[in-house]
Amino acid sequence: MDDLITLYRPVGPSELALIEQSGYTAFPPRLPEQPIFYPVLNEEYATKIARDWNAPAKGVGYVTRFNVRADYLSKYNVETVGSRIHQEYWIPAEELDEFNSNIVGPIEVISEFRQEQQAKP
Repeated sequence: MDDLITLYRPVGPSELALIEQSGYTAFPPRLPEQPIFYPVLNEEYATKIARDWNAPAKGVGYVTRFNVRADYLSKYNVETVGSRIHQEYWIPAEELDEFNSNIVGPIEVISEFRQEQQAKP
């Protein structure tokens, strides 16, 4: 049996629509200006991005959760990009198909954050 690592990915509505089109089995290809795919290691970090960045910029942000084979991920370093909770893998865009083939089970949406409506005076 494969050892699995649970990862998280904050996404906006467009990316979620493409994940849905895959049957919740794969992340969509990166855009040309996005050379890295970065799944994160904990829900707290993913929530912060979805709530504080995606929701204000795109109206809604989602947190996805999924499992990846540990032996596949062992070739990548865990990158810390802030405090100890800000940990992620940096997967080159050209390796995303291989990454997707190492996802075990469905990609689940575990939370949703909507942009707060501005109160009118």
